[in-house]
Amino acid sequence: MFKSPLAKSGLIYLLLLLGISFLSLFSGLNNTQILSIVVFSSIMLGAILFWRFRLAFGLIGMVILLGLSLTRISNIVESAGFDIILFLIGMMIVVSFLEERRFFEILINKIISLVGYNANLLVMVMLMLAALFAALVDEVTSILFVASTMIHLTVRFRVNPIPFIIMLVFATNIGSSATVIGNPVGVVIALKANLSFGEFARWASPISIISLFAMMLLVLRFFRRDINQLEVNIREQNINNLSYVDVLTVPRSDFLISVALFLGTILLLGLHNQIEGLLQLPKNTMLLGTSLGAGGVALILDRKKAREIIEKRIDWWTLSFFVTFFSAVATLSVTGVTNFLSLKLLSFTGLEMSRIFLGISLASGLLSSIMDNVLAVSIIIPVIKGLGSLGIFTFPLWWGVLFASTLFGNLTMIGSTANIVAIGMIERRKLGNINFLEWIKPGLIASVPPLAIALVLVYLQIPLMPWW
Repeated sequence: MFKSPLAKSGLIYLLLLLGISFLSLFSGLNNTQILSIVVFSSIMLGAILFWRFRLAFGLIGMVILLGLSLTRISNIVESAGFDIILFLIGMMIVVSFLEERRFFEILINKIISLVGYNANLLVMVMLMLAALFAALVDEVTSILFVASTMIHLTVRFRVNPIPFIIMLVFATNIGSSATVIGNPVGVVIALKANLSFGEFARWASPISIISLFAMMLLVLRFFRRDINQLEVNIREQNINNLSYVDVLTVPRSDFLISVALFLGTILLLGLHNQIEGLLQLPKNTMLLGTSLGAGGVALILDRKKAREIIEKRIDWWTLSFFVTFFSAVATLSVTGVTNFLSLKLLSFTGLEMSRIFLGISLASGLLSSIMDNVLAVSIIIPVIKGLGSLGIFTFPLWWGVLFASTLFGNLTMIGSTANIVAIGMIERRKLGNINFLEWIKPGLIASVPPLAIALVLVYLQIPLMPWW
């Protein structure tokens, strides 16, 4: 009956939206809260099922929210995530500057010269780099740099970039759970639970590494055909002749400037917490300042093409969607839906530790797969605080929430900022489009087993954890 994929997606969209609306009517929510959930769900489902039209759903959704007085212009401005938008603009300028000087092509040559013809090993190295960058800097910076490198690799050897970019996103999200600075969720949890960098290194980093390798084994098998095709194409080209040609065509001064800008940006991002403490600056001031400063330096160095970079190389489509999506998510908080969900979750888990741990972790994971994970964690934090006031041991809950909110970000296309940025990079370069099914199949593999491993490892260590 519905032969067109668009028609099938439309039917699924309507059925899911009707189901959410029906459940909301009998959930105990008031009319305003029901309306906010329905409008948010329409935006979320539209973005997932009709990804190419996600901005249209976002813009129309914002009009409806404003028209129904579910949000105000001031709320939109406050919740639009302009700090994230400005950070992305700065980093996109830096990436464009490095691309113009073929920095990522040179990096690929170096990696190939070390790894050789083994495509599996090459992909594994790239995945580990993505996770390492995410842990040391942050997930957005990692995906911008590593995805640019992978795109150049796949274009050079004429393979479909989408599977490889998806794998990089998975590694980035998992790697971001390893340290306090890898993901905004880590920062929020560290501040709310008074957790130190050392405690992240003890309780989060080992589990993150184990989850990463589990994910790599699974996705390398899932995408084995694409990886085998990459290896065939690599072997068909004379690597020895190609390895240094690109380097020789780039002026040495350009290459050195690119290296200095790249390393300087990474170093300042990695040390932003220490610099902020030394200069007594507000939290994340240097994080945003480094991005904008590096972007400004890049524009000065590339002054002849500066206007072109801003007009054509910045992914304004993705950035505009971020504004609408963050604003729509924040409406749930404004209308009291987040408080309602917190109370429901608390009544469901009761006071039994295993149920509490599993319920809190799964709730944060599922919420993170459909909305910004910082907001998802913000919904869960009052519940954990409430449990703590009742005498419940909350230390393991923070780690459960950390892994659930970061690892389950791999489930859907909108599960994390890194996902949306990476997809935008592919689309802007006109290298293809990713649909819901194409993402969620490997997404299940990259989120469910690694999260199960992480939660089991956290739970088994509860007797070793410090009581406060």
